[in-house]
Amino acid sequence: MKFVLTTHNVKLTAAIEEHILTRIEKLEHFDRWAVDARVNLEHDKTRSPEKQFKCSIRLGVRGPDLYAEDSENDLYAAIDLVTKKIEQQIRKQHSKKKAKRISEPAKRKRKAQEA
Repeated sequence: MKFVLTTHNVKLTAAIEEHILTRIEKLEHFDRWAVDARVNLEHDKTRSPEKQFKCSIRLGVRGPDLYAEDSENDLYAAIDLVTKKIEQQIRKQHSKKKAKRISEPAKRKRKAQEA
């Protein structure tokens, strides 16, 4: 998977990068067809202290890309919440595909039995 990390007013440390990479690897476990991940970290001092750090992730997958963003007072908390949101989107997308794959043959079978 291709990984792009951009920062704005945030000093990128090895610990932050390692934390993000572990979270992205977890997302890759849920969707092995993910093509790329773009992570954007921002620190806005003008915002209220509760929401100074902002993290956004765009995950390139088959079909429409998945996107989530969140703001928190702690950078690590923002990263964790955004990955949780993306994880929920992956699960929802997987459930929809599975339901469609199961329901289509069942509809055809019912239609054939009625005829």
